[in-house]
Amino acid sequence: MRTITFKMERPGKLVVGQDVIVTEGTLPSNYFYSIGIEEDPFLAMSPNIPLTKRLTSEKGVVKDIIQNERGYYVIADFDEEEPK
Repeated sequence: MRTITFKMERPGKLVVGQDVIVTEGTLPSNYFYSIGIEEDPFLAMSPNIPLTKRLTSEKGVVKDIIQNERGYYVIADFDEEEPK
């Protein structure tokens, strides 16, 4: 199981246990990912992920939603191994 933490700017649209879809973006030396639902696929964004640690899953599940002084974060699980 692979776990990634995403920054969420619009709380209340995702809940724990919800299935999410993944959208991949590309930078010159990194990937970044957005997760969301079919009606709104861009609800939370990942940090930059090195090319060697590319996410291959197209779907995931919300494991937890955390609020702290810096904002809202979504922890999502994906059905693949953690990269080394």
